[in-house]
Amino acid sequence: MLRVIAVVGATATGKSALALDLAGELEIAGAPRAEIVNADAMQLYRGMDIGTAKVTPVERRGIPHHQLDVLDPSEEASVAAYQRAARADLAAIHERGGIALVVGGSGLYVQGLLDQLEFPGTDPVIRAALTERAEREGGRILHDELAARDPVAAAKIEPANVRRVIRALEVIELTGRPFSASLPEGRHHFAGTLQLGLAADMAWLDERIARRALLMLDDGFVAEAAALGELGRTASRATGYAQALAHLRGELSEDELGDAIALATRQLARRQVKWFRRDPRTHWLDAAEPGAALREARRLTLGRLG
Repeated sequence: MLRVIAVVGATATGKSALALDLAGELEIAGAPRAEIVNADAMQLYRGMDIGTAKVTPVERRGIPHHQLDVLDPSEEASVAAYQRAARADLAAIHERGGIALVVGGSGLYVQGLLDQLEFPGTDPVIRAALTERAEREGGRILHDELAARDPVAAAKIEPANVRRVIRALEVIELTGRPFSASLPEGRHHFAGTLQLGLAADMAWLDERIARRALLMLDDGFVAEAAALGELGRTASRATGYAQALAHLRGELSEDELGDAIALATRQLARRQVKWFRRDPRTHWLDAAEPGAALREARRLTLGRLG
């Protein structure tokens, strides 16, 4: 039985709009009621609305939404904590006889929710020591060490991704097992999961991102960023917000801000495309043709519902 539909893809591809439209189509077809579960890490934060393109209460059309506005911007987001909370939401939706629509572009959050994936604990002492070594010896030395201790993990982690290398070595020290033992195996946690992805030509997406950056500024994005107060490490590095804060500090002019946001968003989109494209379970839809994408999403969904 179909229990979970995931709508994934790069930022600005129209994931929220597709999910809302699909939920409406399912209702018309007499299918179980759909509820939406957010899988965008930055939409977890209260007050970060314009910059994350968070759907407003009016735009939600009366459809229940979960995992929105659950953290203060000063708090740190955690994939492990999100996994626990969002899986509880999915279980509750299923108990109510509904279908969960998971929507978002934060790859690890999507994977942590949908896949068989465990998150070993952390040790601040071990992590601090590894971080100090990386600063002193360089990330390449730590990557070489990882290659010796866990070649499978080293092959999947780029040497430039020092943070991920440190995490892999930390897990090895903590568990005594290879970090690769905790990596996902491409198996869904919930039986009955359908993955839909939105993709489009990058030139089309770049133009859409540029327009959205200007609209955000027109809608008061800088004022929203200024009103957030103290930000934790995660929120302060959010795409768009990092640039708005730089502008507020006088590091970017008003004329430079829109271009800086668009550039950072394009870079994010390319990372997301690379992340989601590697999953062969995803059924890809054309983001540039929203009507056709909705029809295909409806067909795939109702086909799985029988």
